[in-house]
Amino acid sequence: MPDSSPFATVLEYLVDRFPHNAVRLREKVELREVVDAAGVPLSAESPLVPRKDIYLYRDPPIEPVVPFAIEILHRDDDLLVIDKPHFLATIPRGAYIARSALVLLRREFDLPELSPAHRLDRLTAGVLIFTVRPEVRRAYQELFAQRVVTKIYDAVARYDPDLELPRTVRSRMVKERDARRAEEVPGEPNAETYMELAANNRTHGMYTLYPKTGRTHQLRLHMSSLGVPILGDNFYPELYDVAGDDYSAPLQLVARSVSFVDPFTERKRLFESTRRLHLPG
Repeated sequence: MPDSSPFATVLEYLVDRFPHNAVRLREKVELREVVDAAGVPLSAESPLVPRKDIYLYRDPPIEPVVPFAIEILHRDDDLLVIDKPHFLATIPRGAYIARSALVLLRREFDLPELSPAHRLDRLTAGVLIFTVRPEVRRAYQELFAQRVVTKIYDAVARYDPDLELPRTVRSRMVKERDARRAEEVPGEPNAETYMELAANNRTHGMYTLYPKTGRTHQLRLHMSSLGVPILGDNFYPELYDVAGDDYSAPLQLVARSVSFVDPFTERKRLFESTRRLHLPG
């Protein structure tokens, strides 16, 4: 609260300071959602005490609900593995906080220590692995950091008969913190992808992608750099906006499988998506 004020009550002061939220402020006080430093709810008659701490929490924004189910592929004491749908964010970010996979799963399974071992773009579907306990988190995350995990992706894009495949694409990628897109720049490569053509119908091709590294947007940018951008990609080669509730054209990219040698059991583990892409037409 201020050093001095012409208002006798906390509510009067708040309504004057936030006039556009006057109705909601009165509701919050009535619902006992405005409290002092000791957590004691305030009433409409609570006097304003200079320099006293008052806690008023803003309403969270209304987030879009991604209308696709999260399929559980595996669960044990250490790992929770899901088949992430397109459009679902992995972690809280931007407009997706409570509706991110991490928060949804923490709440559904009462797993407050759940943490992603790696990440998938919001627009990418497929295998996504979370660690359940803090004690094992680092060991599994280090598998991805040390690049000893085998990841296989499927992608649908334009078919180019002149594109020589299979091939390995290497480039230097950078993505600035506030930039929406990544870029390829001159310099020592830090991103590597092995690509194969699995099938085609003379118009579109089904590509199998094996990323050696895990840079943000790596597969999308590498496909675009070859002249065959992934279908449904609104970032590469050109950026264009898509409404947040438009689910009509999902990015045709799926993390088909993830495999590795478990750091605790030393046994090979393989997790596979049930999602399948199809060639148009």
